[in-house]
Amino acid sequence: MGRPAFWVVSVVPYYVGILLATHRLVPAVQDWPRLLVGAVVMGPLLWLAVLAINDAYDLPGDLLNPRKSKSPLLDGRVSVGGAKRIALVAGIASLATGVYVGEVFILGVLLALVLGWAYSVPPVRLKTRAGFDVAVNSLALGAFGPLAGWAAVTPDLGGFPWLMALQGTLVAVGLYLPTTLADLEADRAAGYQTIAVRLGAATTYRLGFAAWIAAAGLSVVLAALGTVIPRSMLALEIVMVPVLVAAYRRLIGPGQTFKGVIVVASLFLCPCGAFALTYTGTL
Repeated sequence: MGRPAFWVVSVVPYYVGILLATHRLVPAVQDWPRLLVGAVVMGPLLWLAVLAINDAYDLPGDLLNPRKSKSPLLDGRVSVGGAKRIALVAGIASLATGVYVGEVFILGVLLALVLGWAYSVPPVRLKTRAGFDVAVNSLALGAFGPLAGWAAVTPDLGGFPWLMALQGTLVAVGLYLPTTLADLEADRAAGYQTIAVRLGAATTYRLGFAAWIAAAGLSVVLAALGTVIPRSMLALEIVMVPVLVAAYRRLIGPGQTFKGVIVVASLFLCPCGAFALTYTGTL
């Protein structure tokens, strides 16, 4: 129910925030306990809290979705009431554990829980409000993830590079929109007005592709200006951007499965790794 494969999706942006705050590939040893506790909150605890409540309220639609056939709720291992209790306990554990990391961090955790529950629970249920479904997921991963890593290092957000949050959000939009296509038919049958249901597969795909191109273009501009992204990365950005754009066009399409998204996201780790090495002065 906690989807361990998803944990890296939030832990990587969290690490990026740590990297931005410390200018170090490996944080100082005295910071490890606090940062590792933060990673546990950002990974297992928050994901379990938001996914368990999502499973509870998505059950009618999941019954129509072959991709969800092994869900613990569908095969009877967990009841709807049990899923809600798991979400509550995981949410409380997230807040209680996050206290160790810091006050600003815990405020972010609280906001993430509120958004996660608003995404799933009626009458708000942002999942079924086209546009809000994208905004919640993309901001949570692209902006709040790095902010959480930064806040785990220092409560002072004044020096946080907000342009990186913008780029992270654009990347998240580009990678999230195609995933809505995988559930398009099931969501349409259930009456869920997700962005893919509202706009259709082709338009949703084009929006994701446009966000991906915008994120890639912004990285080139930031490298050219030497703003956050070191200017020494400009040559690599000029080479990698066409590769990433072509890979998205080739591997991700309106008839989406998750495999293409995973491959493109893995390719994106190459410039991310180069950024980490140059930003910290390793290269």
